[in-house]
Amino acid sequence: MKRRAYKNSAVHFRRVAATTVTLCTALILAGCSSSDGNKDEASDESSSVSQSPTSPAPADPEETAKKEAIAAYEAYWQAMEKLYADPTGKSVRLDQYAASAALANAQKDAKLAHDRGNVLVGDVVITEPNVTKADAGGKIPNVILSSCLDISKWETVKAKTRKPVDLPDNRLLKYQIVSAVEKYPAGWRVTSDEPQGKSC
Repeated sequence: MKRRAYKNSAVHFRRVAATTVTLCTALILAGCSSSDGNKDEASDESSSVSQSPTSPAPADPEETAKKEAIAAYEAYWQAMEKLYADPTGKSVRLDQYAASAALANAQKDAKLAHDRGNVLVGDVVITEPNVTKADAGGKIPNVILSSCLDISKWETVKAKTRKPVDLPDNRLLKYQIVSAVEKYPAGWRVTSDEPQGKSC
């Protein structure tokens, strides 16, 4: 009887051991151990970190200067259209868009046209603006632009009658122009605007 009891105890032990091994295996496969739980938490944390938005790269000062200078140049010509279209010359403050030689020359030429009883109406089109030089880090940031100016739709007419004014047939209606744009405390200003005398 004792031998049988011993045999039964051995069988019972093997069953318990087998059950324990099976249970541990199930727990491991299910990932229920405390170390696996830490790994899951760590993976969740790393996942949340990887999904967090990355900070944008700082803007390149030179590229920013180029974009701003081109935008300022286009705004300058929109202001020029208003200036030349108004016989009084008071519809726009050109000094908000131009300075130095560009401002003086534009005001003088507009006044000359108005004194003759003429105004210019229509649109000026700027094509192919190309930055040939940019200095964003100097005392006065500046950009040199080369572009094609199309004035074929910018017509000189008499202010009172709106009749077209006769102009030379051989004048350039699309020509290359080189301009300097500088950044002042109040913003970007066109400081020179020089036609190159060749078509584009």
